[in-house]
Amino acid sequence: MVDSSQPEQDTAPIDTLESFAFACHPGVACYTECCRLLELAISPYDALRLRQATSLPSQQLLEKYFIIEQDPGEAFPRVYLTMVDDGRASCVFVTKAGCSVYEHRPGACRTYPLGRAVSRIAGGVNERFVILRENHCQGFLETAQQTPRNYITDQGLTRYNTFNDAVMEILQHEAIRNGFIPSRSDVELFILALYNIDSFREHLFHNRLHFTVMSHNERQQLEDDESLLRFGIDMLHKQIFSQFIGNIS
Repeated sequence: MVDSSQPEQDTAPIDTLESFAFACHPGVACYTECCRLLELAISPYDALRLRQATSLPSQQLLEKYFIIEQDPGEAFPRVYLTMVDDGRASCVFVTKAGCSVYEHRPGACRTYPLGRAVSRIAGGVNERFVILRENHCQGFLETAQQTPRNYITDQGLTRYNTFNDAVMEILQHEAIRNGFIPSRSDVELFILALYNIDSFREHLFHNRLHFTVMSHNERQQLEDDESLLRFGIDMLHKQIFSQFIGNIS
C-alpha cells in the first residue's frame, strides 16, 4: 500500500492465526500518515464502493479519481487512485479528521498493515499473509491483539476478498500465464464491466453488447450493483477465454 520510496519498512510472512499487536484510531500519533506517499491500486469492488461513497456516476468517478495504466505486453490495465499534488502524494479522500469515505474505503486500506496474496489452486485459492512494519507507524505500540483471520473479519474485508478472488480467476487465468494477450475490444470490455458499472448496465440492458441479449427477467436479477459486478466478472471470463474452453481454465 505504501510507496517503495519509503525505505524504513520491513515485510515478513505471518501465519493466519499468529498474533500481532496493532490498532489504528485518531489517538495514534501517526494517524493518516499511511494515507500518504501512496500508489493505491483500485479493484473493481473498490470502485463499486467508492461510487456509493461519492454518489458519482461511474464514468465521472473514472474520470475524476482513477488513473488507468497498461504497459506494453501487459494483459490487462491497472487502475490506481488519483493522489493530491501536495508534495506528499496524499489520498484524495484523506482529511485532518481522517478518511472521508471510511465506510467504503478500499480493500488495501482495510487490510493495512497486512498484505494478502492469493494464488489459484485446484478447488479454490491459496491465501498467504505478510505484515508490513513501517517505522513511522505507531499502531504497533497499541496493546490490542490481532490475528490475520480476525483482523480481516473486523475490517469488513469478506466481501472485498470474495470479489477480488473472482477477478483473480481472470487475471491469473492459465492462458494469461502462458502469454495470451486479450484483444483491444476485450480490454475495453474489461474496463466497462468492472470499473464503469453504470455504462455497463446501460449497454447490457439495452442489448448493445453483440454477444449477449437479455430478457426482462434476467435484467431484473441484475438491478443491484453487486449482482451486476458478479455477472460482469463471469461474462468477461467466458468472453475472453471462450477459445480455451476444454483446453485450460
